[in-house]
Amino acid sequence: ATLEATLLDTEGLGDAAEPAYAVLDDLAARAQRAYADLVHETPGFVDYFKASTPVSEIGALNIGSRPTSRKPTTSISDLRAIPWVLAWSQSRVMLPGWYGTGTAFEEYIGGGEGDGDDAEDRLQVLRDLYRRWPFFATVLSNMAQVLAKSDLGLAAHYAELVEDEALRRRVFDKIADEHERTIRMHKLITGHDDLLADNPSLARSVFNRFPYLEPLNHLQVELLRRYRSGDEDELVQRGILLTMSGLATALRNSG
Repeated sequence: ATLEATLLDTEGLGDAAEPAYAVLDDLAARAQRAYADLVHETPGFVDYFKASTPVSEIGALNIGSRPTSRKPTTSISDLRAIPWVLAWSQSRVMLPGWYGTGTAFEEYIGGGEGDGDDAEDRLQVLRDLYRRWPFFATVLSNMAQVLAKSDLGLAAHYAELVEDEALRRRVFDKIADEHERTIRMHKLITGHDDLLADNPSLARSVFNRFPYLEPLNHLQVELLRRYRSGDEDELVQRGILLTMSGLATALRNSG
């Protein structure tokens, strides 16, 4: 029985498996609350999303095999998964792949009051999980890959498409704060200064593509501005399609 348990302990956690899953459930609940707070509770979020990403053009220009929404409503909940992810990747926010995780980690580390654990103890729990549990390490690695492809400088240019300045600042600042927090927490838990330190070949591949992506992002913002101003020239529409295709191909996170 001992040999069987050892051989079948594919998670590498042994007797610590149950506490590890409890930590994961805790983190998931915290991340979900932070994500829902942005997407469902932030006033004007839907307007910000539609203005700062090409999600409306994905539907208007017939990108994809199905309508962007399940119903003709303005609800985020009715939006299909692919246009939701595609729109955020085009604007270089990559939001669905990381938002809420930084808050979850930060709250968990600082939330030990009453259980006898201090922040350093709870941080060590996460570090041990990262070291011992391949699943947890893979989750952080996948998140880091998405974060590495994000660019909040370029995302700020897309945010300029939001005409309501107060709305723009309110939502973008919230996203930027969580972006910084998530990268900081990733470094704190993994001990890596670079997001892709555990995969140098991928890092080279990703960063070698960046010089070709930035012009596409700038071009897309300008074409979106023209299209939304009433310029329905076929070349403008074709240009939007081409920039979307180029970015989706290079980023490989199209949804």
